[in-house]
Amino acid sequence: MAMTFAVLTILSFSEVSNLAAMHDLNNKQHGSTISLLLSINIHFKSINGHRKHLLLKISPQDWRKNMVSLGIFTLISTLFLVLAAVPPTASSSKLSPNYYDHACPKALPAIKRVVEAAVNKERRMGASLLRLHFHDCFVHGCDASILLDSTSAFDSEKKAGPNKNSTRGFEVIDQIKLEVDKVCGRPVVSCADILAVAARDSVVLLGGPTWAVQLGRRDSTTARKTTANKDIPTPFMNLTDLINNFKKHGLDERDLVALSGAHTIGSAQCFTFRDRIYSETNIDPKFAGERRLTCPRTGGNSNLAALDPTHANFDVKYFNKLLKKRGLLHSDQELFNGGSTDSLVEAYSSDAKAFWADFAKSMVKMGNINPLTGKKGQVRLNCRKVN
Repeated sequence: MAMTFAVLTILSFSEVSNLAAMHDLNNKQHGSTISLLLSINIHFKSINGHRKHLLLKISPQDWRKNMVSLGIFTLISTLFLVLAAVPPTASSSKLSPNYYDHACPKALPAIKRVVEAAVNKERRMGASLLRLHFHDCFVHGCDASILLDSTSAFDSEKKAGPNKNSTRGFEVIDQIKLEVDKVCGRPVVSCADILAVAARDSVVLLGGPTWAVQLGRRDSTTARKTTANKDIPTPFMNLTDLINNFKKHGLDERDLVALSGAHTIGSAQCFTFRDRIYSETNIDPKFAGERRLTCPRTGGNSNLAALDPTHANFDVKYFNKLLKKRGLLHSDQELFNGGSTDSLVEAYSSDAKAFWADFAKSMVKMGNINPLTGKKGQVRLNCRKVN
């Protein structure tokens, strides 16, 4: 619950006493049984800066009784107890799936509408929006830093190796932001939360599991291109590097395999798997030959190939492929190559429910990486630039 503080503007003891006496006399003269209520206007401000107004009514007699027998501090204490019971607004140091229930209950449905329209127009966009959230969280936490354009103060993370000419969906995020601010009447929903919800909605629209997205993140005021180059896992990593990379972000081997399962949707560019199809031996020869048709040894760097045969559906075909040595990326096949994660790949390949459950848990866990909450960061007016 958000703490509040109040500034009370009240009548003096003598003013209220006189008012009460006059009211008593009036009742005696006219036999009135109507109680005169003294209105007390209380203006207070919650810790998130939103001004509130509360109107309390109390009879002058009760006021005078409190003042005489208990003293003014008793009444003031009572008022603060009332303030403490005021429902919290959208400001908290902890994430919660109910964060916007009072501040803007229309926010999440608005996000879903825009995501649904974008994914229905282009199925690949679902994978792109999911990837944006992933690449955001792995760079100093889930704070929408990936959305910022370059300024004189910093280089955009969009220019980092893992993101350059690769991450996409920024226009969809812009559209979501406009729609959400419109239905909320003000910029109350952060860009970081938009990324998290859009990722979940994308997975659901492509036939995958749902989960309760923890909300309440705020947006960063800077980007970290150097950190992005260092901390976002690459498709060229071996298993040890992948495990260490995830561990650095508080994620374990189960999270690694479950989250890698996101490659059951989407595509990859030729330059990310060229070495695998031409140089590696733990690959099905027929599969390698098929991929070489659209990915030559030189040129065609941006030519796309599906990450799995059903790349527009969130299923377990990705894991089935790994068992057959048909993983497209080097980092994919590393998950099933005689190492410690082999058993998880085998388990998920035959148990979609287990994969879905673990994927949902890992998404929540990843979404909790170093979020900015409370007064840290800001809620951007435009996701591409700092306020």
